[in-house]
Amino acid sequence: MDTPADARDLDEPTEPTEPEPTEATGPAEVTRRRTGGRSAQVRAKVLEAVGHLLVAQGYDLLTVDAVADRAGVHRTTVYRRWRDVGGLLADLLDAASADSWSPPDTGSLEGDLTALGQEVYEALTGGPTLTTVLIAASFRFPQAAEALSRFWEDRYERSAAPVARAAARGEIPAGTDPRAVLVAATAPLYHELLLLRSAPDPTLPHRTARAAAVAARAGAFAAGGGSV
Repeated sequence: MDTPADARDLDEPTEPTEPEPTEATGPAEVTRRRTGGRSAQVRAKVLEAVGHLLVAQGYDLLTVDAVADRAGVHRTTVYRRWRDVGGLLADLLDAASADSWSPPDTGSLEGDLTALGQEVYEALTGGPTLTTVLIAASFRFPQAAEALSRFWEDRYERSAAPVARAAARGEIPAGTDPRAVLVAATAPLYHELLLLRSAPDPTLPHRTARAAAVAARAGAFAAGGGSV
């Protein structure tokens, strides 16, 4: 646990003083120090604290002071950099988009959609999770809502790959809309588990994936549509 002295040291300054490039260091070395310096460490501590407190207490009890205390940094650091709870939530979501996640490749559209659905299912049924809390918080904080939209845009872009692969294999018609397929495969999970609060059903990811894959093969999501 950080002591008050450690917190004060992290707080001053929030952004580390950057050295000028020299022949010894060069611009690349300065950039490396900038991205991995004290400021990055403070951000990591603060965002970890936000995630922990959200799951443990919910967003209604999330405060800047509580985050600062959990992170072991001075509260003025948090106020100066994130301003309020909305800023903290937005940065947490933006940080999530910087991960290395990629959609599964099982060799078939139905298999890929089932694997994607399984990830969603596990995130929504594992008790109080960061996913569900952030979705709920986005209705309260405009900054979080905007960041959540950016997060979903990023995920939809990455998740288009399984649909493109299926079209390349001739499994589905060329011109099939990836987003329409993905929404058809995953929206029922959110509807059943978040909106209706239905009891968890382990078969749900595969059933929704199979329905979406059947519709995609029939051309329902291709330009001009089709008949199922």
